[in-house]
Amino acid sequence: MVIVAENFTAERKMAAATTMRKAEELVEKAMKGNDASHDASHVWRVRDLALSIAREEGLSSNSDSMEIVELAALLHDIGDYKYIRDPSEAKLVENFLDEEGVEEAKKVKILKIINGMGFKDELSGQALCESLPEFGVVQDADRLDAIGAIGIARCFTFGGSRNRVLHDPEIKPRTELTKEQYMKKEEQTTINHFHEKLLKLKKLMKTEAGKRRAEKRHEFMEEFLKEFYQEWDGRA
Repeated sequence: MVIVAENFTAERKMAAATTMRKAEELVEKAMKGNDASHDASHVWRVRDLALSIAREEGLSSNSDSMEIVELAALLHDIGDYKYIRDPSEAKLVENFLDEEGVEEAKKVKILKIINGMGFKDELSGQALCESLPEFGVVQDADRLDAIGAIGIARCFTFGGSRNRVLHDPEIKPRTELTKEQYMKKEEQTTINHFHEKLLKLKKLMKTEAGKRRAEKRHEFMEEFLKEFYQEWDGRA
């Protein structure tokens, strides 16, 4: 019986490793045309952060939880509304999980995490799956990559890719932003994105590990903006 159990465990580990490799291949293929703010490197960073946070939050003893975290992190930006080129792309993740034979319970959790972790969903008041411990882990990992030094680089990369104005003192940040306003492609500056979203993320972290890491990254952004405004006004 022990040998059978060991063989079953080994087979599951091999199958999970194969699925992860194929997920990585899907990421490379699906995100190839994206700008560097939402490319495969972003996904690799989020995956690494998510696994690290999961370990700090005590999820590493549950292999199913770790598999859910890793797959959700890997697949979270495939079919992103900002980059979608064809309506069929919205089904890429679900089709992949079906093709790989991912267990239904895991599949449901992975899709719930991906569909509920966006900033736009938080603005709308949706809390689709905050009861799932894996949800906070993956969401925090994605948000950590949106702040700090990397977050600053990504913000300006995205703004440049959309030909956004760098800064205009006459265009004020939008307050009490709704989901519809956030998603609307109206003229906005890159600097305002810090005030409309990035500086708010520290308070929205779900895990203790995420909260700890967000402190330093948040402070770095505040210092950057202080210097930016001084240089913009010719005071530095």
